[in-house]
Amino acid sequence: MAVTWADKYRHWRYEAFRWRYDLSMARKLALALVFAGMIGLMAQIRIPFEPVPITGQTFAVLLVGALLGRRWGGVSVASYVGLGAAGIPWFYGWSGGVGHLTGATMGYLIGFVLAALFVGYFCDTFINSRRFFPMLGLMLFASLVLINVTGLLWLNTFMPGGFFSYSLWWAGMLMFIPGDIMKAIAAAAVVKGVAPKEAYNGELDKGKVWRIP
Repeated sequence: MAVTWADKYRHWRYEAFRWRYDLSMARKLALALVFAGMIGLMAQIRIPFEPVPITGQTFAVLLVGALLGRRWGGVSVASYVGLGAAGIPWFYGWSGGVGHLTGATMGYLIGFVLAALFVGYFCDTFINSRRFFPMLGLMLFASLVLINVTGLLWLNTFMPGGFFSYSLWWAGMLMFIPGDIMKAIAAAAVVKGVAPKEAYNGELDKGKVWRIP
């Protein structure tokens, strides 16, 4: 039977993820830092709103969690946050410094780490989570709940009116929802295309196939 380009691609993506899984710790750390840099680049795609801008970070964070898995996805995003706070200017607007950990956006930065851990856990543990609709559901939860609600809770300390004020919810969450949905759809589509649908690290649903895209 002739090997098709689709077969070659499926083999390539499996080997790429297997390679990532089998790397030494030092190389995994290096890869995590490379992906942290990617988050920094995506942070520069932004629409300047106050007190929280709209950026491409969420798209990158979701992808990093899915592509690197729970542990190293979490390390990558935590490195992005920590090194940015230490002064590397890769937060939005090519900024950096510890002020980002005490300012209005700190909750969202914490949410980024939680989102990467959450998405990465499911990608590492369940083959079928790498399909489009399961991944989209996971990414929407990570974006709308883990990132936005965490950000909202912290932002509440900077804005008057209390946690249930409309101004807080609009500035901290509601205006982000359309963009967050689009970013989640785009990130889920990328994962669906590049993530293997075969086990490479002892996934719990090995051998079980869901009849969904």
